[in-house]
Amino acid sequence: MLRIRNFTPDDLEQVCEIQRACFTEPYTPEFIMNIYEAHGDTFFVAELGGRVVGYAAARVISFRGHIIVVAVHPGFRRLGIGMALMLVLEHELRKRHAMEVWLEVRASNTGAMDFYRRLGYVEKSVLRNYYSDGEDAVVFTKLL
Repeated sequence: MLRIRNFTPDDLEQVCEIQRACFTEPYTPEFIMNIYEAHGDTFFVAELGGRVVGYAAARVISFRGHIIVVAVHPGFRRLGIGMALMLVLEHELRKRHAMEVWLEVRASNTGAMDFYRRLGYVEKSVLRNYYSDGEDAVVFTKLL
């Protein structure tokens, strides 16, 4: 059964494994711990059978929520885990008085963009050369 709970430092190794499996530029363990230290109340993991299979983190800045990261291990995609994580994040952001939420996604990640559109996000802008390899990011927003 899927369980969504707050990240703890004990989850770091599994979260780093998911980072490496999902991203061409994975966050360092130090950066992940910085997210936890600054935004631990909005940093969640998804557990399935005692294994961390996904995670997501967000922050609130001036009544706007920013989804920092959402990732599901490739072997556990299309099971509703990403959806569950996003719904928990949106709920937590609303509790913290966020009125809108935004996120960035690689312009080449059409699967993620389709996923966000299904959740009601709309394309707002493009950030040119956003990633270190020069790829653009597409900014998506959603009113909460």
